[in-house]
Amino acid sequence: MRVITGKYKGRHFEIPSNFKARPTTDFAKENLFNVLRSYVDFEDLDVLDLFSGTGSISLEFLSRGCRRVVSVEKDPRHYAFIRSVMARIDDPASQVYRFDALRFIERSKETFDLVFADPPYALKEMKELPDRVCSSSLLREGALFILEHGKEQDFTQHPHFVEHRSYGSVNFSIFRK
Repeated sequence: MRVITGKYKGRHFEIPSNFKARPTTDFAKENLFNVLRSYVDFEDLDVLDLFSGTGSISLEFLSRGCRRVVSVEKDPRHYAFIRSVMARIDDPASQVYRFDALRFIERSKETFDLVFADPPYALKEMKELPDRVCSSSLLREGALFILEHGKEQDFTQHPHFVEHRSYGSVNFSIFRK
């Protein structure tokens, strides 16, 4: 896993071979962050990365200078890996929680400017995620929610839907509160 751009550009972190998580491809990450530049100023963002997996997306947000990046991952091995990566870069803007993402959505009292979620594509609650996040207290007014999903999901009819981007097998739907 490598960081695409920003202050940690080019840094590589070896993902253990026994991981279940599939990191977002470099091609998809690069294109997503190019799209996000037209929506946000990264330095002014508090970001939540749900279903963090390898922490790849969190690293990209940190590398771009976000004010605060919270990573939520429930798998103990993935959580430990993310913590070790964050310890290596030693960025004070990073916070890592070992917590179930769906429960975090329901229970968190924190608010964010941008929420990113990359759940397992087969997650049974996938269709409900935009409703859960957009109706929760996680998003500040005008905040973005980005959902990474497979090609079989279509969120274009959701009332908060803004845009869809597809990069190979990786799809992003963008919502605004």
